[in-house]
Amino acid sequence: MPCLAGCLALSIPRIVLLVLWLFTRYIERAFDSNLWFLLGFLFMPLTTLAYAWAKNTNGSVEGIYLAVVIFAVLVDLGIVSFGRRFRRRGGGGGAGGPPSSGPREITVSGQRVG
Repeated sequence: MPCLAGCLALSIPRIVLLVLWLFTRYIERAFDSNLWFLLGFLFMPLTTLAYAWAKNTNGSVEGIYLAVVIFAVLVDLGIVSFGRRFRRRGGGGGAGGPPSSGPREITVSGQRVG
């Protein structure tokens, strides 16, 4: 069961955070204010989950727990930067290459078709 929860947390962290906040006291024990939870939910959901796990498991964020939180920060920042880069390039056209800059010329057997 913990493995399933970990896989869900990596794939849909905002939904996991919302379920934890609505049905348990897990998030309340980790954060003093709901403001930090709300900011984490909006901007860095995986980091928020990692911090809540560290606080509930160890009582503080140090040692291996700090490494897990730092890893979650790096993952969150990587997801955010990839999204910006992807949108800036034009969203990609399926093959992952740069968007086309206009109509293409197609030649079949020496004749121009398009």
